[in-house]
Amino acid sequence: MGPHIFVDETKERGLILAAAVLDRHRVTAARQVVSGLTLRGQRSIHFCKERPERRREILVAFRKLGAAVVLYDASSHRDHRAAREACLRALIADAAKAGAERLVLELDDSRRVADVRTLNHELRLAGVAEQLRYDHLRAHEDHLLALPDAIAWSWARGGEWKAMVRPMVDEVRPVDG
Repeated sequence: MGPHIFVDETKERGLILAAAVLDRHRVTAARQVVSGLTLRGQRSIHFCKERPERRREILVAFRKLGAAVVLYDASSHRDHRAAREACLRALIADAAKAGAERLVLELDDSRRVADVRTLNHELRLAGVAEQLRYDHLRAHEDHLLALPDAIAWSWARGGEWKAMVRPMVDEVRPVDG
């Protein structure tokens, strides 16, 4: 059984899709850590809404989870729809090579239909439609979606924030159309 991949994006300076890859044996423990970081009254951690001190605390904890992150950088694309499709194609190709078991994407209602079409096509093309399952979920439905959310936000923000997540980022992959 392969790794689980948690995916979110930022559109702050062009599209960057963050994919946090966790060995499936680490998923339950990682989920407990993230759930423990969620404050009373919060349904989930949404990184851009957190105070700077809390962001630092969250990132320190996330660095200990053992996730390997790939950033799919489509910021050179002018068309957001084409950029997202290109990122998803690259993501599925990488997930298939890694023998991934599950892909969890942050739900964007406006992109769901197009995502499903692209994902199903790419899964068939890669020959993993039966092995790799995917879900579109809201952040409160899987707390591990906070991980790519925090990394994507930090990377796009730059400066201190980018420096804090850089050790988690294994690769920044430019994505062409």
